[in-house]
Amino acid sequence: MTRLPVLALALCVPTLAPAATLRPMTTLASPVVRLSDLFDDAGPLAGRVLGPAPAPGERIVVEARQLSAIARMFGVAWHPVSPADTAVLERPGRPLPRAALNEALAAALAGVGAPADLDIVLPGYAAPMLPRETAAALTVEQLDYDDATGGFTASVLVTGEGMAPLRLRLAGRAEEMVRLMVPARALPAGSVLRASDLMPVRLRASDLMPVRLRRSSLHGEVARDAAQLVGMTLRAQLAAGRPVRLADLAPPGAVAKGAPVVLQVESGALSATAQGIALASGSPGERIPVLNPLSRRVVEGEVLPSGVVAVTPGSLPVAGGAP
Repeated sequence: MTRLPVLALALCVPTLAPAATLRPMTTLASPVVRLSDLFDDAGPLAGRVLGPAPAPGERIVVEARQLSAIARMFGVAWHPVSPADTAVLERPGRPLPRAALNEALAAALAGVGAPADLDIVLPGYAAPMLPRETAAALTVEQLDYDDATGGFTASVLVTGEGMAPLRLRLAGRAEEMVRLMVPARALPAGSVLRASDLMPVRLRASDLMPVRLRRSSLHGEVARDAAQLVGMTLRAQLAAGRPVRLADLAPPGAVAKGAPVVLQVESGALSATAQGIALASGSPGERIPVLNPLSRRVVEGEVLPSGVVAVTPGSLPVAGGAP
């Protein structure tokens, strides 16, 4: 008889949910925060969305008081042990790849007349953070380009799964780039260039000429490819990695000022050779002064296609000593 009321009382007591466990650190893969991101064993409402996740690359900290209020609101069997109980929600991110941004801008700039080969300069640019797993798509919505200065402004739309659309307002400069063949090492005057002496480089056009000159004038000032260089004679010493001016090139057989040359003297059946130093540059067919270092005499001779300087006997000496 006495057991019935006790049994009835037991039937009236609700079954308690299992105790939930606080998650002190959670890495989010979603743009929203769910109840299960805060508590393990959160009950039937574990999938309930509580709000937006932090921005990619950022985190939020949920304090004990707010955690307790959330637990009461959704019937989660959890109570803070101390005011120091917190839950950290972190959303990993990655910066927008600069290469992808440059590619989108370069394509848009080429469509409005900019050079095809560009180096895009964006002063003060800081890459926005994107969700780590998102493959972003970039669309240039608006572009203003000044052909005279290379300056531009642009609006770029960034979209992707799991992220809100992002618009970037950019201001920068499109630098024309040129590809040249340059000496791979220092070369003295008088050297005949070979293919093995050269290497390719990619340089800004603005570094190769004064600002006042038009871009097209660059093509006439420096050699651009190996065909313009191989087999030519250097009129001046060249440093490694520096562009070669066309004015510093002479056709095969030419002599550069300061270069050692072979002097050839012929008189009837008699022929003699000697070593000399060219005191001026000269191409085949031109006459130049040459110093004989042994006699310290200066003679004049004609540059032959072979690079030898032919001296007419009646022409020497033209000066009494070395200049």
